[in-house]
Amino acid sequence: MFENKGESRTSLSEYGEFGLIDHLTENFKITQESTIKGIGDDAAVLDFKGEKVVVTTDMLVEGVHFDLSYMPLKHLGYKAVMVNLSDVYAMNATPHQITVSFAVSNRFPVEALEELYAGIELAAALYKVDVIGGDTSSSTSGLIISVTALGSANGEEVVYRDGAGVNDLLVVTGDLGAAYMGLQVLEREKEVFKVNPQSQPDLDPYTYLIERQLKPEARKDIPPLFKALGVQPTSMIDISDGLSSETIHICKRSKKGVYLYEEKIPLDPAVISVCEEFQLDSTTIALSGGEDYELLFTIAQTDYEKIKGNPNFTVIGHIAEESEGMHLITRANQKIPLIARGWNAMRESD
Repeated sequence: MFENKGESRTSLSEYGEFGLIDHLTENFKITQESTIKGIGDDAAVLDFKGEKVVVTTDMLVEGVHFDLSYMPLKHLGYKAVMVNLSDVYAMNATPHQITVSFAVSNRFPVEALEELYAGIELAAALYKVDVIGGDTSSSTSGLIISVTALGSANGEEVVYRDGAGVNDLLVVTGDLGAAYMGLQVLEREKEVFKVNPQSQPDLDPYTYLIERQLKPEARKDIPPLFKALGVQPTSMIDISDGLSSETIHICKRSKKGVYLYEEKIPLDPAVISVCEEFQLDSTTIALSGGEDYELLFTIAQTDYEKIKGNPNFTVIGHIAEESEGMHLITRANQKIPLIARGWNAMRESD
């Protein structure tokens, strides 16, 4: 994963707002033809030459979406970009640019923000997106970071949530539940540290889970794969809030029902093992955990032969008439209502 630099502290006041922006963004390079003007003017200028433009934005708030006691700032910068790029890929589009805004308290030195921006810079370089602007502000309650992503797609290739048809297959990429279990491991070790600050956790057995939580990867490989296979999804969404919530989003938008099969849900062996260690049900974790940033989509049954056997895809269910409702079919062949229990940013604390 990432390494932290040695500690030194430079006050934000030494740079001022615009000097700080210049300092943090001096290494960003323009790589996209559609970027006419990036950072350095009142607004960015883009030219997408007639393609459909997609725009998405997400905000991450300290104490709500991340905990800096175990989330390194470089990882946070990287993850903030991934959260947004994942939404662009979920539209079957290609991201080209991002803007980055943050509010920060004076407890953070310049070096801390350099770490944050190092993660942003790495993500932008690996995913070939330009950082073209943003804003900074002060905060009295810690760190807030907001990223906006812009992308494009041919009009006929854009995929929405509302296109699922009866008898379409419900398909997911990758595996589920690892990010949530990585969070559980980190939270447990945080509590151990509170009791004994001298303790050194052995996190080697949990490497995959922790990386899925701290350094997720958006599925940039999937839209080109669709094109190569000749597959056009009928609906699609990224899995940020849990499989059950995202499936319900597709069904409600498409005005359809669904049968989702428990035995088909893809789980990494590490998830199953750590769920047993924590005495948690792995199916519940996959359905409700969230932050996997895999893609959930539907395809016509006639496209099944094109994806059959592809290791990136798992068929986990099928779409039904709205009147049939939304159901999970358990391993015991019981039909139970599918309920959204994933992340809800507006939920009141218990």
